[in-house]
Amino acid sequence: MDFDAQVDHLIDASQAWLPVIMAYSGRVLLAVVVLAIGWWLINRLTQNLSALIGKRLGDPALQGFIGTLANIILKVLLVISAASMIGVETTSFIAAIGAAGLAIGLALQGSLANFAGGVLILLFRPFRIGDVIEAQGVTGTVDNIQIFHTVLRTGDNKTVIMPNGGLSNGIITNYNRQATRQVVFDIGINYDADLQAAKQVLMDMAEDERVLKDPAPAVVVASLGDSSIKMSLRVWVKTADYWSLTFKFNEEIRDRLQEAGIAIPFPQRVIRMVQEQPA
Repeated sequence: MDFDAQVDHLIDASQAWLPVIMAYSGRVLLAVVVLAIGWWLINRLTQNLSALIGKRLGDPALQGFIGTLANIILKVLLVISAASMIGVETTSFIAAIGAAGLAIGLALQGSLANFAGGVLILLFRPFRIGDVIEAQGVTGTVDNIQIFHTVLRTGDNKTVIMPNGGLSNGIITNYNRQATRQVVFDIGINYDADLQAAKQVLMDMAEDERVLKDPAPAVVVASLGDSSIKMSLRVWVKTADYWSLTFKFNEEIRDRLQEAGIAIPFPQRVIRMVQEQPA
């Protein structure tokens, strides 16, 4: 093929493809503009949404989760819309995304369980950042609630990272949910001790500014044990004062009972030995 024939072929090809290029170039340019503007608007919208949630609910964990989730969903929809403007068949595009999501979901079942657990925790909020909880055999303060796991700080300052899947499906004890707690302080005394004197000693211990007047403190005989009578002092305090008052009772009870002449018995067991007579 000579040079003139090649030039004629290029001219014919350009005339055939030029209308297509012109038509699609406008669509591509419009899609890029829509994508850029939409991306910026979504970022601004989710920022304002996060700020509104933080102002209304006051929960930083829920604020960050909802803002991030809304941002991802809106951007995925924006990309699909931009692809449809170019002429990409969105039905097959969505089907491909669904198939990929299914494959990823099967490969990451454990992670998805933790994700679902994180969603449940953030939506129903059985605990918040700063609460002291007991779950999965661990007691600690909630430092952070993330989408896949929750970070606890124990009393001896250890960091425990707990997967949200097991956490959301297990038993959770929240020590900060209620404003008040009951201190139940048990102590054993001798059977020959003066019960009224022992009761008065325990009631005197309840004369503490941290003890609430309503409900009123009470002293009861909790049980009759093998070697002692178990007396129980029951008072109500603010949740923040629970441990300090419990430690105070532990420290003072022995000296107060000794001053009143009441002994705390040691555990006792009577063993009777019978010697068999020779036949």
